[in-house]
Amino acid sequence: MADLKDNKATAKTTSAELSPATSYRGSASEDKGAKLGTTEAQTPSGLDAVEDTAIIEEEAHDDPEIAQLPLIVRQTVSLEDDPTLPTITFRYFVLCILFIVPGAFLSQMSHFRTTQAPYSVFFVQIACHYVGRGLAKVLPAWQVNLPFGYGFNLNPAPWSIKEHVLVTLTAASGATYNLGYTPISMAELWYDTRIHPAVAIFYMLAIVWVGYAIAAIARSLLLWEPEYVWPQALMQTTLFETFRKQDHNSPLAKRQMHIFFLCLIGMTLWQFLPEYVFPMTSSLAFLCWVAPKNPIANFIGSGLGGMGFLNLSLDWSNINWNGTSILITPFWTQTVLFLAFVFNCWILIPAAKWGNLGSYKHGLMSNSLLLANGTKYPTNKIMNSDFSLNETAWEEHGPAYMGLQFAWATFFNYAKLPSAFVWLATFGGPALLATFRKNMAARKARSEARKQQGFTSATEPNIHHQYTDRLNVLQRAYKEVPLWWFGALFVTGIVILLAIVGSGQLFIPWWTVIVGVATGFVVVVPLGYLYAISNYQVAIGDFNELIYGYMVHTAAGAGHHHPCGPSVYGSIAGDAWYRAQYMLQDQRIGHYMHIPPRTVFFSQVFGSILGIPINYGVIRWVLSTKFDILSGAKPDPLHQWTGQSLVGSNTIGVQYAVIGPKRMFGADELKILPYGFLVGAAAPLVMYALHRAFPKSKLKFHLWNTTIFFSGITVFYGNLSTGYFSAWLGGFIAMYWIFRHHFKIWKRYNYIVAAAFDAAFNLNMLLIFLFFGSGKSIKMPNWWGNNVDNVERCFALD
Repeated sequence: MADLKDNKATAKTTSAELSPATSYRGSASEDKGAKLGTTEAQTPSGLDAVEDTAIIEEEAHDDPEIAQLPLIVRQTVSLEDDPTLPTITFRYFVLCILFIVPGAFLSQMSHFRTTQAPYSVFFVQIACHYVGRGLAKVLPAWQVNLPFGYGFNLNPAPWSIKEHVLVTLTAASGATYNLGYTPISMAELWYDTRIHPAVAIFYMLAIVWVGYAIAAIARSLLLWEPEYVWPQALMQTTLFETFRKQDHNSPLAKRQMHIFFLCLIGMTLWQFLPEYVFPMTSSLAFLCWVAPKNPIANFIGSGLGGMGFLNLSLDWSNINWNGTSILITPFWTQTVLFLAFVFNCWILIPAAKWGNLGSYKHGLMSNSLLLANGTKYPTNKIMNSDFSLNETAWEEHGPAYMGLQFAWATFFNYAKLPSAFVWLATFGGPALLATFRKNMAARKARSEARKQQGFTSATEPNIHHQYTDRLNVLQRAYKEVPLWWFGALFVTGIVILLAIVGSGQLFIPWWTVIVGVATGFVVVVPLGYLYAISNYQVAIGDFNELIYGYMVHTAAGAGHHHPCGPSVYGSIAGDAWYRAQYMLQDQRIGHYMHIPPRTVFFSQVFGSILGIPINYGVIRWVLSTKFDILSGAKPDPLHQWTGQSLVGSNTIGVQYAVIGPKRMFGADELKILPYGFLVGAAAPLVMYALHRAFPKSKLKFHLWNTTIFFSGITVFYGNLSTGYFSAWLGGFIAMYWIFRHHFKIWKRYNYIVAAAFDAAFNLNMLLIFLFFGSGKSIKMPNWWGNNVDNVERCFALD
């Protein structure tokens, strides 16, 4: 991370006491007041302790291009560029194959297993730097000539930071799993249907490409505007910048890399304790120690089956809960999420267990469908041969029930999507509308310039000309990605999907493909906006499957109630948002690192082409070798190949496609669930009214994001309530106290430590998988810190 003295690019701070790691413009105009819902909600606080503020303020005021950039951006990102650095080279292709093939294999395989072996993009980001430098030293500088005047050099120049970035972005696209594996695997495991290999591969490619293309909708609003910093992208940029400075023998960069590797090694070794040797450290239930024989105290204090009250965790996987890094995510986001956990586990759960919240008392913390007596619902017995509902069996077994926690999680799942739209319209709408008007004015100016001065498509001014901050000015040196590239990618993907579905290959009506893709068009801006400012990604899977259930039970008629249908639809509608979000985030990294936009686009599409055939090969290998175990026909002696996510998807498929939402919500306990949509729409209006009524209130109502709050309530499943309190404490220390009082240290090392810890956790899980689970399963012997009955020592937990 750049030193303050080296960068000398900041400006006057305001008195707002908010959160770091998002955006702060710091320009002179900001002193007159921050913009509602965007800049103000992202302003870092307490910067008066920074020694170099006066020096940096002077330069920022002298250079308006720098002053327009958020404070944390101009102190992290290089504001100089060398357009002559190589990008797509022979080394790039070699490294992509080297890192993406095993990454795609390992990531996809992990989703069939109980113990996952994750493949981290941080591993690629670290390892490819050193491998790339090695290739630059050993490869001969031979020129390879190709027909028609083309050719390339095996080793054209020293290893480039831009090659480094592009390999990492390609891996982020290709070295991962694919959502399409779920219906492909389910159909073969439980419904005796094998999807043709060509159909499967093109289906998996199409859902990715459609998602990438939809990113173009939000691109002009969220990618180039300097206010939206995309915290995850900023963290990865910090690591790239450290490598770049290390190549230039920067003393600060050397210290940063020392810190990085010390943290990497330390956290890798530490994680062996909670994950294998000393599981008790993953959940420190103090109330269980104080009252070991009291079942009420045990339930209140346990983090593995209880409320997790004042429970602490020393396991990084629990502290970085729900994929929300405490060293990246703004503190206001972490606070909202923690309050959601408190409301969920410390208020609603005891109200349901010991109070009068809900009349159905079975399976309070279960996410399975249940009978009236609390036993698991026999979903396989209520389906006819054509997958429609067997009315006789349904009447015999009675309606399906949900555990109360699963029920209110479903309620808030329905609330979070309308909340996102209303929040955008109230708090974020003015800023996005201003950006839209700026873009339209720029388009009009370009059109006029083309008419008056004879511009052609090749010489037309770049779209970045309406932005005058330093990063966008630097990007004017490169050609922007034409919209027709995104259009061609979209048309290719949608035609493939319609052809496959229209020919009856994937269990859903053809018109539901249009609805699923349209969902992506609608949600990409509001949810992308939220992610860009908060580093929190809203999952909308439950909404997608609910909509599919309503569609096939009201319009599609017989023949479209296959339990795989919701997974097919969910993968199309889900990737239409998830892939768009990832593409935008990685394009923001390219923006920070001054990578030509067209090469970033190529790298992302190339990554999918390289990785998805590997994904399908893994599916075939796993189903061929582990079919009986995954289908439940044979037990797994190692308890590893359980396919738990597939089992859950199959249950959801039966719930929405076979039973249908109308019958599911017919039970008295579940009739209230659809009202979640109304609550989601009303809650942001209440916050907005409070903000307008009390704009200077210390409660800062514009930060109480109801979408994040509702999403936080929905993520607590599996009786795991440990880590949340620890996460909030860690976030307070790192993202508030250290930032506020020791900003120089924070800006130099925070993102470096975050990258090291995340990479270390993934490395540790991989080592545990290789050493103790890949062959014969080796279990840790039981001892005091690994008690055979209860690792928390909550022995009275009922």
